[in-house]
Amino acid sequence: MKTYKAVIFDLDGTLLDTLADLADGVNIALGMHGMPLRSLDEVRMAIGNGVVKLIERVVPEGQDNPEFEACLADFRREYAKIARNKTCPYEGIPELLARLDAAGIRMAVVSNKFHDAAVDLVKEYFPIIPFAAGERESAGIRKKPAPDTVFLAMEAFGVTAEECVYIGDSDVDIETAKNAAMDCISVTWGFRDRDFLTAHGAAVFADTPAELADMLLRTE
Repeated sequence: MKTYKAVIFDLDGTLLDTLADLADGVNIALGMHGMPLRSLDEVRMAIGNGVVKLIERVVPEGQDNPEFEACLADFRREYAKIARNKTCPYEGIPELLARLDAAGIRMAVVSNKFHDAAVDLVKEYFPIIPFAAGERESAGIRKKPAPDTVFLAMEAFGVTAEECVYIGDSDVDIETAKNAAMDCISVTWGFRDRDFLTAHGAAVFADTPAELADMLLRTE
């Protein structure tokens, strides 16, 4: 594998295990509107395209439900209160980041989580990463799989797509890397399994953060 000047990570399901807190936030919001609660696995499969799509997927009838907007607002508010209750880095992630930093590889996070939440979580859990961007479509910055946030990271570091690799755990991440014309490594410890990722075009995999570090730091 070639060496890269920069590594751009997805956040949820790649660096941070946020599933339990997201599921709790979803079910708090659904319960406030008398809607059926969702299992951990249902929420896991609904994650990946941003908060609006998450709520659309868990609310009966999605955006056609007359209570959709209210439920979305309740989720945003309630999740902000609990977002750090159970969330934690996946085992081996701090060591991975330390190895990349010691090797002089630049690191960034781009997420479909709303921008302020993405920035705050990266500052709290991964202060070694200097750049984070989240969903800001109101500012004209399209969410993934559009490459806009990836391009922001590349611009901040002064690197080209050929000098970067994108790391993520979902089909959205595979498509994001494709749209940014950069290499992609799919991780199997996140919200989608290897079979799902393979079916959506994944070609290079890492099963553990240690394996990922070895792949990124290996020289030919």
